[in-house]
Amino acid sequence: MITPLPVSPASGETRRSGWLTILGVLREPTAAIGLGILALFSLISLLSPWLKPYSSRVASCAVFEPPSPAHWLGCDDGGIDVLSLVLEGGQVSMYVGFTAAAITIGIGATIGIVSGYFGGWIDTVLMRITDYFLVIPQIVLMIVVAAVWGPSLEHVIVVIGVLMWTYTARIVRAQVKSLRERIYIKRVIALGSGHLRIIWRHILPQVGPLLVASAVLAITVAIFNETALAFLGLSDPTAITWGTIMEHAFNRAAVSTGAWWAIVPAGFAVAFLIMGCYLFGRSIEDALNPRLKVSYLSPFGWQLRPLVGRGKDAL
Repeated sequence: MITPLPVSPASGETRRSGWLTILGVLREPTAAIGLGILALFSLISLLSPWLKPYSSRVASCAVFEPPSPAHWLGCDDGGIDVLSLVLEGGQVSMYVGFTAAAITIGIGATIGIVSGYFGGWIDTVLMRITDYFLVIPQIVLMIVVAAVWGPSLEHVIVVIGVLMWTYTARIVRAQVKSLRERIYIKRVIALGSGHLRIIWRHILPQVGPLLVASAVLAITVAIFNETALAFLGLSDPTAITWGTIMEHAFNRAAVSTGAWWAIVPAGFAVAFLIMGCYLFGRSIEDALNPRLKVSYLSPFGWQLRPLVGRGKDAL
């Protein structure tokens, strides 16, 4: 009698366990709030051309006009409606964040999978390159590259995307090295499957949820870095982003004249979007790595026990 081989765990529910974990994360309040904020900003950025009450290029009110029923967030130094500026700036900032995050995940996932799967001298070379990029101060190099290449939105996206992939590469490499030693992977190798097929069918689905968490967290860093570069005057001066809105307001004496409405709305938009992405991405990462949930110093998880042989009343 021939005994059938056991079904590989990767071919059943285990392959989908990571994605089911992400769906389960949405039941947590922090993850739901983070995803809601991210979805809200994404929807607003897509609909911004129809939501803008005024033109973001033509003056529609007085200089530094305070908030009013006609202009909910007031006007800037050029008489431009701040709400219209924030809506258009969100569209550009979201584009920069998502594009730079896609470049980051693409580079990091490729290097991490190749390094963790093949190992040996390939792993050594790729990790040394990763370590080199890891120790480079990102903001300083971004300033230098943006200053040398010129203030352009495409340059900012490329610089941010090329410099942020190291974290993704390292965590993906660690996960792939663990998957490489699983029984079902060894069986697939023994059956003669090619490397590309193994990576595409068995490795990539397992690290997919981890890439989702890394992508969401990369969006926050990309938007923050773009805002920092724009505030320093190294972004495209013709593009309206949250960073350029704050940079123009700061350079044109909005703070000294008390026109807080020219700078605060864009700052709050950046802060809320980063908070939403962080809550959602961190919740996924915590769910995929249960060790991050362990807290040995929880203030509500410990109590004093009586000494052995001293009774219940003794400390």
